Amino acid sequence: MAAASRGWRRLARPLAVTLLLVVCYGAIITPFASYMRNKPFVEKLGTLPRVEVLRAIAADQKQVVAEGLILDVLMYFGGLLGKEKGKVVVPPDFQAMSRLLHGAVQLDPYNMDAYYFAQAILVWDVDQVKLANNLLDYGMKYRSWDWYLPFFAGFNYGYFLKDYPQAAKYYMKAGELSGNELFINLAGRYLNESGQNDLAIAYLKTMAKGAKNKVMWESLTTRLKALEAMRAIGTARDAFHNATGRLPSSVQQLLYAGYLQEIPKDPYGGTFYLAADGTVKTTSNLAYPVKKKQ
Repeated sequence: MAAASRGWRRLARPLAVTLLLVVCYGAIITPFASYMRNKPFVEKLGTLPRVEVLRAIAADQKQVVAEGLILDVLMYFGGLLGKEKGKVVVPPDFQAMSRLLHGAVQLDPYNMDAYYFAQAILVWDVDQVKLANNLLDYGMKYRSWDWYLPFFAGFNYGYFLKDYPQAAKYYMKAGELSGNELFINLAGRYLNESGQNDLAIAYLKTMAKGAKNKVMWESLTTRLKALEAMRAIGTARDAFHNATGRLPSSVQQLLYAGYLQEIPKDPYGGTFYLAADGTVKTTSNLAYPVKKKQ
């Protein structure tokens, strides 16, 4: 009996210590877990060491580390989304997201995930178009063959920022890399809209000259005819303005006043007209009408 009592006493002390440790662990981990769930998202992203330090730490695993940084941003942003309609319910920490994404592409500038994230989420969901464009510009230095990046940037400048000269610049690059007729035509259109009609015509002439596909050549020459017609009207408008000190009220007035021998035809089937500020426009918007299904 005495031996059994001594044996129990020997077991009691470590059991008590173990129980105490479990209680302490529970007392610590419960509020810590709650804190981790509720702490600010900014803090969750944490800080990023300098790129030089990251490169040294990553050694020959730069691609893996870059993937990890991008995954952190994706998980962080996913935590910001509300359950209803995927709307952001907490203001994102753009600076932290930018640091991680730029750190990732500096480790691995060929990783396309960062650029897709910038375009798909930063642009559309959190309205950070300039931040996304900066990232796309960086990627273009390395992914010089990739038409997606200038295509993304051209769309952002044209659609969101209304910066048509910049939109034309990037669409020109996307068109040259891909040979895609849409990008080429969009470049010409944005050049014209930004008041660079002569540059648009020169660009489209060059592209048409190198077009190997008949359909693409016909499309380019059609747009060329339209832009040349608009240039002719614009030249007549300027001559009228220089002579009279005022803008013409219509294209027909230019014809009646002798500044146009005839009113050019819009090859897209529309009608040329002068906007209130004198800009030459067309009802076709330089596109063929979409035929409705019967």
